[in-house]
Amino acid sequence: MLTPFGKFCRKLRIDRNEILKDMASKLNVTVSYLSAVENGKRSVPAEWETVIFQTYNLDDLQRWELKESIIETEKVIAFSLNETGENNQVLLKALARKSEDISEEQLKKVFDILK
Repeated sequence: MLTPFGKFCRKLRIDRNEILKDMASKLNVTVSYLSAVENGKRSVPAEWETVIFQTYNLDDLQRWELKESIIETEKVIAFSLNETGENNQVLLKALARKSEDISEEQLKKVFDILK
């Protein structure tokens, strides 16, 4: 699952006729590390906003889009459902679907159970 930051980077690469390896090289990281950041398995390093802005000569609008993609990505929590059992998958999916509908009282009960 690509994060908003991952989507921004993919579009930037497509627009510049680059592949993941090209961008990873410019960021001085491995392809697997960049991929992990784009997929939300690792956080976006703080310095990347400036590095990407300068390396790719982004205009003000593109810089704003980059910054917004980083902010939105920080709000995302990613789980690898392949690495967990079926019951855990069902639970995580249910929590994700219902997260906005759960009352404070219900959240407290869930937290108490998890303690």
